[in-house]
Amino acid sequence: MLLLVPVDPLRPRHPDAHFAPEAHAARDAGVEVAVVDHDALARGDDVPRAVSRVTGEGVAVYRGWMLRSERYAAFADALARRGVALRTTGEQYRRAHELPGWYPGLAELTPRSAWTVGTRRADFDRARHALGGGAAVLRDFTKSMKHHWHEAAFIPDLDDGEAAWRVASRFVELRGDDLVGGLVLRRFERFTGAEVRSWWVDGVCVLVGAHPDSPHDTPPEAFDAGLVSGSVAALGLPFVTVDLALRADGGWRIVELGDGQVSDRPSTIEPAVMVDVLRHGVG
Repeated sequence: MLLLVPVDPLRPRHPDAHFAPEAHAARDAGVEVAVVDHDALARGDDVPRAVSRVTGEGVAVYRGWMLRSERYAAFADALARRGVALRTTGEQYRRAHELPGWYPGLAELTPRSAWTVGTRRADFDRARHALGGGAAVLRDFTKSMKHHWHEAAFIPDLDDGEAAWRVASRFVELRGDDLVGGLVLRRFERFTGAEVRSWWVDGVCVLVGAHPDSPHDTPPEAFDAGLVSGSVAALGLPFVTVDLALRADGGWRIVELGDGQVSDRPSTIEPAVMVDVLRHGVG
């Protein structure tokens, strides 16, 4: 297995500081590590140069900052021309990274959702009516603005179209050019306690831990990833994270599914443990 991590912009031969612990642990475990230029990949202006330090052949796993799906696909194509195959294809990355890709397979296990393609008011209103009245949480295909909860995330009543659109407009303003896909409305559900982040390789849960936002809140002993295993496995995705939270009525719900390559590791999970996760099914 080859591990790819972003390069440190100030030290071109070194891994980005955020991913350096995993890179060092991988090398200690005998895994080859190479750096890629994330900034160039994100811009899409010189992808061959961005992967120019990647040598060798075989299967690679990326651990780095998020990339838009089209940028990831270009990344995968550039590596393929060098004889390196990302274990997660461009199509698989899009299905894991963007909510419309994974939602249909997990609809019974996650808050009901409706979305637009683009940010037109008329399309937003159609999604709002499709979801029905009540409270909702707004996001785009990949991210919410939860740190701007009341102004750009939480909609108290979908029946109040003007108030809902004010939240959506502020969300669009704050996301700017980073907005992906369209506007997603998610039925608001009341959760208790911290989220749990689980890591899945080829449909099998290989690690359960805290969420990066609350790294010291360990999952409760009663947590059982088997509750969602059949549905996650059926997605056919090679490496994903599934974030779950306990709803007020006592049921576990999927809050988010993401591509494992760009999902953050909580500080309470040792880098060597993450390397073991990466090596599952690859060697």
